[in-house]
Amino acid sequence: MTEPAPTRTPLSPTPHSTPTRLKDRASTDRAELDAILDAGMLCHLGVLLGGKPVVIPTTFGRDGDTLYLHGSTGAGNLRAAMTGDVSVAVTHLDGLIYARSAMHFSMNYRSAVIHARPVELTDPQERLHALRVIVEHVAPGSWDAVRSPSKKELAATVVLALDLTESSVKIRTGGPRDDEADIATGGVWAGVLPIRQIFEDPISSDDLDPGIEVPEHVSSRSTVPLVVR
Repeated sequence: MTEPAPTRTPLSPTPHSTPTRLKDRASTDRAELDAILDAGMLCHLGVLLGGKPVVIPTTFGRDGDTLYLHGSTGAGNLRAAMTGDVSVAVTHLDGLIYARSAMHFSMNYRSAVIHARPVELTDPQERLHALRVIVEHVAPGSWDAVRSPSKKELAATVVLALDLTESSVKIRTGGPRDDEADIATGGVWAGVLPIRQIFEDPISSDDLDPGIEVPEHVSSRSTVPLVVR
């Protein structure tokens, strides 16, 4: 008899992570959060820098209920991130909604916003694990195929871990949601213009040694959509 899968604790509802409008689009399912994060490669990190809000695009990686970020020790935004709470957002745009009323135009999307206080990783093995997670998230199969980080590179890198418990997930799917009066009036096209991202064929570096072919872990990614929904 197959054992039932363990139930994961739902996302923590807090004043930061509880939607105040369009609550029907919200989800507290960690599987939805995982899917949104795993399908993305770019997040936006929001911090207070010198008392003013700053939003920085950066790569990330997820392992279980932890999100990893990294950057230069000289980056002011990462130093600011270590001094208090931050917000991290990942969004996928899946379609444009054309409606019969200008105010009902919308978008189909999947979004996750994480609220956390980052923890700087100092243990060498934890740092390497986090960096591997980030690299493998963005470029699967690459970590073992290339040179590992040097001591100098590691010394110049900050690695942060964020707990994912306090997160907000919102998803919109489907077509336009027009007023009955606008539908009855007719005469205007309404519908969805789907959007997707794809990988194109790899382009080899000009300075490659002769005979080096595109590795399978790179070429295989170019044959599938970047985001599947």
